[in-house]
Amino acid sequence: MQQLFALPAYRALVAARGDEHEVMLGYSDSNKDGGFLTSGWELYKAEIGLTQVFAEHGIRLRLFHGRGGSVGRGGGPSYDAILAQPPGAVAGQIRITEQGEVIASKYANPEVGRRNLEILAAATLEESLLGVDRDDLPTAAFHQAMEELSTLAFQAYRQLVYATPGFTRYFRESTPILEIATLNIGSRPAARTASERIEDLRAIPWVFSWAQCRLMLPGWYGFGSAVKRWREERPDGLALLQEMYRHWPFFRTLLSNMDMVLAKSDLAIASRYAELVSDAELRSSIFARISAEWQATRAALLAINGQDELLADNPLLQRSMRNRFPYIDLLNHLQVELLHRLRAGDDDIRLKRGSLITINGIAAGLRNSG
Repeated sequence: MQQLFALPAYRALVAARGDEHEVMLGYSDSNKDGGFLTSGWELYKAEIGLTQVFAEHGIRLRLFHGRGGSVGRGGGPSYDAILAQPPGAVAGQIRITEQGEVIASKYANPEVGRRNLEILAAATLEESLLGVDRDDLPTAAFHQAMEELSTLAFQAYRQLVYATPGFTRYFRESTPILEIATLNIGSRPAARTASERIEDLRAIPWVFSWAQCRLMLPGWYGFGSAVKRWREERPDGLALLQEMYRHWPFFRTLLSNMDMVLAKSDLAIASRYAELVSDAELRSSIFARISAEWQATRAALLAINGQDELLADNPLLQRSMRNRFPYIDLLNHLQVELLHRLRAGDDDIRLKRGSLITINGIAAGLRNSG
């Protein structure tokens, strides 16, 4: 943007439009490339940089957040997300995408739709008027810790997803990605090319597949090992992380979304999906790594937020999940059996239709899953 505004013709065009400019932030592919923690942090830094550049040029910035429905694609409670923006990044206006099942859940009913619009308006007003009060936070220490955690989480995520031999095979056999690709939904194909590489897979089916097998991996992987390694070098580092959680809305919202994702995951059910992987050695080695990271992430989260269990500070969502999940769990077990039969060569059309119905049912029950 700095280079663009330096062009006289473009600067004149912006001036002719009232010195206002919109910039879109994409959440999905950055998560698939670098993991949950690094994606969120790099976007936060980008917003800070854009705010400074626009202020230097006297141009009003409107950020367009291309969020998906799932946490792995920038989703989560809209109110908290707006309040988690850097100071000056909202400034009276914000633009946000609402996608997939989120549209139906938020706007299918007029009263619910009105309430959601009120929430967006209230958060925008609150952040615009009160966000400057956060300027006195010890941002240098917070940002330095976040930068170090992001680097460690990025390494852990890339090591698993892109540097582990056989991981692509594990992903394709342990999730219903092949079946999802045949669903008549979405505006684009599941992959950009005919390649089976994860790099060429679109972010929506990537996140959606991990939700179906109840691992929700794009919404948390790497955080646990990052905190563990970071604290090994800083014996008193937990106190700083707890202070960041209490006083920094960005960090608190990041962990709150992770809390929700971990609560919706289920390692026991995920282990049944892992049984779909034909290579026993590959299956056991990768699932063991994922399970260990899940446990480390849960432990790190609870140590920082001071809770005894996941979603301890959200009893309403806890109760909702207790009521919904027995039905979703049943659909998961049914889906695994259907996938077993389909991949064994049974071409009964009812199996195919049944597997697609379970995909739809699980997504509807989990809600923000795609």
